[in-house]
Amino acid sequence: MGRSPCCEKTGLKKGPWTPEEDQKLIAFIEKHGHGSWRALPAKAGLRRCGKSCRLRWTNYLRPDIKRGKFSLEEEQTIIQLHALLGN
Repeated sequence: MGRSPCCEKTGLKKGPWTPEEDQKLIAFIEKHGHGSWRALPAKAGLRRCGKSCRLRWTNYLRPDIKRGKFSLEEEQTIIQLHALLGN
């Protein structure tokens, strides 16, 4: 019952991503987009599961991710919303 596993667990790499794996994932997504995360690892030549690829892209590799400190404007917005809404 439930959803079938996205991939066979045997032969999959776990642990930290290498720069080479990051480059493979970035290159594949730039060329083909990110349609099916389940099919992506095999097509991109990665030994990771689709969920791992999706999370790596979403949380670390997307070009539109903003890193660093909040701007003064963002900080003021947060303070105003906290005063209005609380925790």
